[in-house]
Amino acid sequence: MVKIKFGSAAELAGYKGKEVAVSDWLTVSQKMIDDFAEATHDHQWIHVDPERAASDSPFGATVAHGFLTLSLLPYFVNDSIDLGPSRLGVNYGLNRLRFTAPVRVDSRLRARFVLSDLQNIDGGVQMVWAVTIECEGSDKPVLVAEWLGRRYI
Repeated sequence: MVKIKFGSAAELAGYKGKEVAVSDWLTVSQKMIDDFAEATHDHQWIHVDPERAASDSPFGATVAHGFLTLSLLPYFVNDSIDLGPSRLGVNYGLNRLRFTAPVRVDSRLRARFVLSDLQNIDGGVQMVWAVTIECEGSDKPVLVAEWLGRRYI
């Protein structure tokens, strides 16, 4: 996948209502899940115990934390979209978020970004992204969100 490049975030205006980018695939490994469990102190067996998850989980394997999947949004957007130079970029929050399917260990994920809205704010722009994270081989997304980001020029 080739990263789409803009001279500035304001140049996104023509993409309002359109898909801007699709990221490359990323594999969610057990190490990634374990590292996230360590960072968040969420060591539930369904995430970190492959043997028990294989026998006792309805998913047949360990699964990623939903918040791990969510935390990949900055990686996916930066992997697929170059918004040009800015002083600062910040996550501004979420209007809507659903974890719609489990992410089994070693799944490959990618994100689709549709620009729902672009608003001028003091010193920059606010982007509202309709984001879908897909799992390779599945018809159902694993995450859908309306994500707000700000870029200050």
